[in-house]
Amino acid sequence: MVLGRYPAVSLAEARQAHSKAQADAEKGIDPAAVALEAKRARKAAPTFRELIDELWDIELKGKKSGAETKRLIEKDVTPLWGKRRVQDITRRDVVLLLDNIRSRAPITANRVHGALGRAFNFAAERGIIVDSPCTRIRKPLETPRDRVLSDDEIRTFWYGLDSVDIYPATRCALRLILITGQRPGEVAGMEWSELDGDLWIIPPGRMKNGLEHKVPTTRMFHDILEEVRPYSGDKQFVFASSHKGGTSPIAVRTMARSVTRHRIEIGIKKPFVPHDLRRTVRTRFAELGIDDVTAEKVLGHQLQGVLKTYNRHEYAEEKRAALEAWEDKLRFILGQKTKKIAKVVRIR
Repeated sequence: MVLGRYPAVSLAEARQAHSKAQADAEKGIDPAAVALEAKRARKAAPTFRELIDELWDIELKGKKSGAETKRLIEKDVTPLWGKRRVQDITRRDVVLLLDNIRSRAPITANRVHGALGRAFNFAAERGIIVDSPCTRIRKPLETPRDRVLSDDEIRTFWYGLDSVDIYPATRCALRLILITGQRPGEVAGMEWSELDGDLWIIPPGRMKNGLEHKVPTTRMFHDILEEVRPYSGDKQFVFASSHKGGTSPIAVRTMARSVTRHRIEIGIKKPFVPHDLRRTVRTRFAELGIDDVTAEKVLGHQLQGVLKTYNRHEYAEEKRAALEAWEDKLRFILGQKTKKIAKVVRIR
């Protein structure tokens, strides 16, 4: 029988296990059979940590959102429940855990609730428990965000970034969200290999909808690339992190913390998050007269209903015209251009 693997099992522990096995054998007890039965019992009644490892291997590692789901659980749940048997965790345990998280981070509590729901449903599917302790626990409604930056706030934000202590790659990434309207995660994870002439081609694996997305690049876009190049020009990621030798991109959390930490210093009173910059771009598209289909295409949203099924047009020219119109408007807001901004009229 295997007593363990060194160095996880020390020599002293191996000797102790050997002595016990030898004593059992002398009593007519098969130590290997005892060990096998114990292993079966552990598999039948795994700990919460073992459940999450199994969930990762079978399901999460193949999902785009899998890493984030695992991160949420490991940050807020595993430190408390890691060694507990899954079958011993009750609905009351879940309620108290979520209440504790909600007291400091209401949105995070909802995300953890969803992650735990999937984990315990997985446990039920695998025969570990009969029913999920997350059932019949209502999730509080989230108020949809509607924060849009005004012209004055856009101008204050853009120039204020130069007056505070922010890592240059983070500053550039925040500005690029406002230029392109793309998601913070898509901007933060941009790789130099995704840039092809006057296009930024985001691969399916980095898109929320799992489809390749082509974003036309503009003059301000390329200005940002030139500004960030001295910090990451020889690295994989355009907005490379300053940690671990730049082998990973800056984190979305880093951008969010930068905004939260420096918002007052920059001169903006009302709180906002990086994703609100994306909503601001979408709102300005409407103000510029850009039709909804083109605007949604620029943002990388899928069309809905019949349009999704039958309209296979890529809207390449329309997307470029929309982003160029927004760039003209943005320059006007920033005081870099004073000519009147014309509306985009779609001609087919």
